[in-house]
Amino acid sequence: MTTERRRFIVKAGGAMAAVAAAAIVDAPNVIAQPKVQWRMSTAWTPALDHLQGVAQRLAKVVEETSGGRFRIEVFPGGQIMQPFECFAAASQSKIEIFMASSYYWNDKERMPPGHVPEPAVEWFCTVPFGMNAEGMAAWYYQGDGLKLWEETYAAFNLVPRPATAAAPQMAGWFRKKINTIGDYKGLKMRIGTGQGGKVYAKAGGTAVLTPGAEIYAAFERGVIDAAEWVGPHDDMKLGLHNTARYYYYPGWHEPGTTTEFGFNKKAYEALPVDLRRTLDHAAAAVQVYGLTDYHIKNAIALGRLKTEFKGKVEVLPLPVPVLRDLKKLSAEAAKEESEKTPMARKVHASFTKFQTLVGAWDHVAEGAYHQFVAV
Repeated sequence: MTTERRRFIVKAGGAMAAVAAAAIVDAPNVIAQPKVQWRMSTAWTPALDHLQGVAQRLAKVVEETSGGRFRIEVFPGGQIMQPFECFAAASQSKIEIFMASSYYWNDKERMPPGHVPEPAVEWFCTVPFGMNAEGMAAWYYQGDGLKLWEETYAAFNLVPRPATAAAPQMAGWFRKKINTIGDYKGLKMRIGTGQGGKVYAKAGGTAVLTPGAEIYAAFERGVIDAAEWVGPHDDMKLGLHNTARYYYYPGWHEPGTTTEFGFNKKAYEALPVDLRRTLDHAAAAVQVYGLTDYHIKNAIALGRLKTEFKGKVEVLPLPVPVLRDLKKLSAEAAKEESEKTPMARKVHASFTKFQTLVGAWDHVAEGAYHQFVAV
C-alpha cells in the first residue's frame, strides 16, 4: 500500500474510534433519561367508553411518541376519587392530570380550598346557542380562546388543553312532550350547572346536576323528570332510552361542547421541553380522534333508536317557538354571568366577537347546504 493510503486508513480508523468512544461515553446519558409517570382521573364512569376512550388514547399517544419515556395511568371517576373531585385534586398536586368539562367548576363545592368559582370557565366548554365544535376549535387555536383559558386556570395552578368535542348534543329525554316554553315550569331537569341550567331555571324549571352514572337511578326514584347527557351513543350506554319516551333535538344548550385536559401547572412546567410539546400535540391529536369516534358512534346509535326501539322512543325536534324563547332566555343568562367577574366579561366578549365572525361563514358554507340535503 502507498504511504498516503496507509495514512488515510490510520486517520479514518482513529476518527471512527473517537466516534465510537464518544458514543460509549454518551450512551449512559441517553439510557439514563428520566421517565415520567403521571396519573389522570376523569369525571366519568367506565361505562362511557367514548369519553374514557379519549383519555386512554391520550395516554397511548403520549407513550408511543415519547418512546416510553412518558406514561399516564388513567382512572375513571369513582376509582381513586369521586368524579367531581378531579379538578381540585390536580390543582393541589394530588394527581398530575384530569379530564372533565370546564363548566363543572362554576360551583363552590368543587373548588380547591381557598378558591371561589370563576364563571368564565363555562365559555371554554360551551354556552347555549354558542359555536359548534369546529368554531370552538378555531377560537382556541386561531383566536385567543386558549390564551384566555390559560389565564383563567393559572389562578388554580392548572394548564388547560382542549380534549375532544362531545357535540353536537341532543336536548334530552323527557317523559312529557314539550309544546310551549310553559311546559318547562316545575320540571326537574338533570343538566349541567352551566348556563343551560340557568336557562331552565328562568323558564320555571329546576336544574339538577347528577353524575352520568346516577342519572338512570335519579329517573327511577323520581328525583328528575327529564335529563340531558350527551347524544345517542352515550345516552344509551347509561340506559336513558329506558327512562323516558321523548328524545328531543337540537342540543341548543350545548352546541359545541368541548371537554378538557387539565395539567397540574408545576408538573407540566417540570417536564422537559420535548415532553411538554409531546403532551400538547397528543391532546390536539385526540381531539380529532375523539370527534370522529363520537360522530360515527352517534350515527349508529341513532339508527338503533329508530329501529330497535321504534314505538318506545320518539326522536323529535323542539318546536321553533320554544327554541326562540330559549334563545332569548339564554342571552339574558349569558349577560348576567358575564357581568360577575372581569375575566368572565373578557372571555364573553372574545367568544361573542369570534362567533359573529365565523357564524356568517357557517351560514353560507354549511347552513343552507344541510337544510337542502335534509329535504
